[in-house]
Amino acid sequence: MRPVLLASLLSCLASSAFATDGLGRGDRYSGNPWASRSPVVAQHGMAATEQPLASQIALDILKKGGSAVDAAIAANAALGLMEPVLNGIGGDCFAIVWDPKTGKLYGYNGSGPSAKSRDLAKMREEVKAAYARTGMPYKDHIPPVGSLPITVPGTVDAWFALHDRFGKLSMADDLAPAIAYAKNGFPVTQLVAAYWKGNFASFEKREKLIGDLTNARATYLIDGHAPAEGEVFHNPDLAHTLTLVAEGGRDAFYKGSIAHTIDAYFKRVGGDLRYADFADFKGEWVTPQSVNYRGYDVYELPPNGQGFAVLEMLQILKHFDIRKMGQGSADTLTVMLEAKRMAYEDLARYYADPRFAKAPMTALISEAYGEKRAASIQPGHAEATVGPGDPKLFDGDTTYFTTADKDGMMVSIIQSNYRGMGSGLVADGLGFMFQDRGELYSLREGDANVYAPGKRPFHTIIPAFVMKDGKPFLSFGLMGGDMQPQGHVQVLSNIIDFGMNVQDAGDAARWRHYGNAEPTGEASEGIGTVEMESGFDPAVKAALSNRGYKIVGGSGNFGGYEAIMFDAKQHVYWGATEMRKDGTVTGY
Repeated sequence: MRPVLLASLLSCLASSAFATDGLGRGDRYSGNPWASRSPVVAQHGMAATEQPLASQIALDILKKGGSAVDAAIAANAALGLMEPVLNGIGGDCFAIVWDPKTGKLYGYNGSGPSAKSRDLAKMREEVKAAYARTGMPYKDHIPPVGSLPITVPGTVDAWFALHDRFGKLSMADDLAPAIAYAKNGFPVTQLVAAYWKGNFASFEKREKLIGDLTNARATYLIDGHAPAEGEVFHNPDLAHTLTLVAEGGRDAFYKGSIAHTIDAYFKRVGGDLRYADFADFKGEWVTPQSVNYRGYDVYELPPNGQGFAVLEMLQILKHFDIRKMGQGSADTLTVMLEAKRMAYEDLARYYADPRFAKAPMTALISEAYGEKRAASIQPGHAEATVGPGDPKLFDGDTTYFTTADKDGMMVSIIQSNYRGMGSGLVADGLGFMFQDRGELYSLREGDANVYAPGKRPFHTIIPAFVMKDGKPFLSFGLMGGDMQPQGHVQVLSNIIDFGMNVQDAGDAARWRHYGNAEPTGEASEGIGTVEMESGFDPAVKAALSNRGYKIVGGSGNFGGYEAIMFDAKQHVYWGATEMRKDGTVTGY
């Protein structure tokens, strides 16, 4: 989860454009002058994704009479094709749905477990053997590529669970646009092209650790190279796989020919997942939990994800007058950073699959615990050491997207392969890469998140939802590994504390702190490091440095934000998209 610098990516982006040293951006004549654009407003439906074609697909589904869930599934299928560097059906999926008919929020955890046949001792042996085989120095950590970090993908399961409860169109209708684009091709967008090139450069360096890169090259390269910006990419194998799913339903993936192909492939390459791991898997409906932050009820999903870290941070921050301290001030950033450090220490100690590790989650997000933790924060300096509290009984590549329909249903959904494109492994003829989410297990016995057979790993991806006075207010998320909880809090503070509109709240400069203890077993680095975007006042950066923080420039790891806000009085949706990515928000 620690950040990986994107120097090569940034260099690639810089070299792909003409020099513009003598020319800056134009002026805006309304709103904040630094904002990327105004919010999108519409009455009948909306979709915000990281890929313009996916947003259009979602809107087409809504106009066809589909629900917000139909639109989300259609968008997700397209995003897995068009942004394989971030997500796909080889990964996991989490969602929060606001259903206007029942007046309730529903949560779904579509994350899959590890192989049932491999225990901790066997995993440790295989990790040692993998590093020895490549000549790399041994690390007491599951490798980021190859078969060892692969867990059962939960995305297709999540699609069908959501569709069975909230869908209006057929699954064939929902998947048809992605199938067509997979067959006929689509032009690759700018940032995705850069990620694609960077991922394969990394894969080539780690080929021995991956074990089999032949299928990945055949699936994702065009004449031996990663597709460039604007180059048309086809994935006929994925079109075939999605067609099998559309025609055969959930069982086609988990109990049918796809599962048998996966079983045969892992046997061939030495992986441990088997047909039974897929056939026995089923995700689960979960209840979103909330805290009230200055009159707004903020909802996140319970572990094995990290969403409750958002709620813990908000319970701490409500004890400070952030508005009075000032937006982007040294005092505001200090209390935010200290709240983040505290919440993440608790995250490292307690967060895991609740079926295997019992944790005092209710206490961690309680008013009393937040008040206790807030009392130890001194806005004038950083604490040298912050450990987990006693509640008394980095890098991730993900896609977040959100949809809303004419009936008022809103979907907050997030899907990921974890690090980059994933494990590097593609089963024969299936057209998608398996996730590497299992890298996030700890190998240290006694840790809450220690590896175990049939256990789900700690998860970074978190959808969010906000209610106001019992009505839906905001469906949003901000992808990006451990940036997600701290990014959620920054966006929420921008909107709730400082009154920003939904687009400006995402455009505003962000910070990212790292150096906490990790759920994978790494120890805390003390105060840690704070990356800050260029939009922060240099004087504020200097003040934070004087308070003990290590301040560095941004590496590009500040997440990807999408949001839909609902004006219940006017029945109008307000949409926002991430200006740091390739996406768009559209409505009708």
